Amino acid sequence: MRKAGRSPSACPGPAGLPFSFDPGPRRYLVRVEQGQITAEHTVIEETEELWQEEGADHLGWFCVRTDPFPCPASGCTFVADFMTAAHLILVWQELDDPNLLRHAARARDVGRNPRVTGYRSEFGPSASYYAWIAAGRPVHGVKQA
Repeated sequence: MRKAGRSPSACPGPAGLPFSFDPGPRRYLVRVEQGQITAEHTVIEETEELWQEEGADHLGWFCVRTDPFPCPASGCTFVADFMTAAHLILVWQELDDPNLLRHAARARDVGRNPRVTGYRSEFGPSASYYAWIAAGRPVHGVKQA
């Protein structure tokens, strides 16, 4: 049964509450003053140390070897033979990791002739793909269009 004075019945509280949408002066429980916002901009010059795993041994992990391709950073002479991020070989713990397979397929699609292979330290420094993701996917440079 519907109570008198309440419409619709789903509205909480007593009937007849004064609601006003008048944009008149606002009242706050604390003193509010006009101020300014100061934003700091922090630049990290070497991001590798944030996501490189200290003393990580990726022996037995897997990586994607490709045909040689140059680093896209302007002026950089580094040539990669593996899928890399910031000149570190990306490695995956499982051979059938969906992200490993997806990255290998992407390398195939752009003509880099990918081959999944077991990682060895003589290939060069490495980083876990998932540590790289957790660090926000840092890169050495971006190709200029």
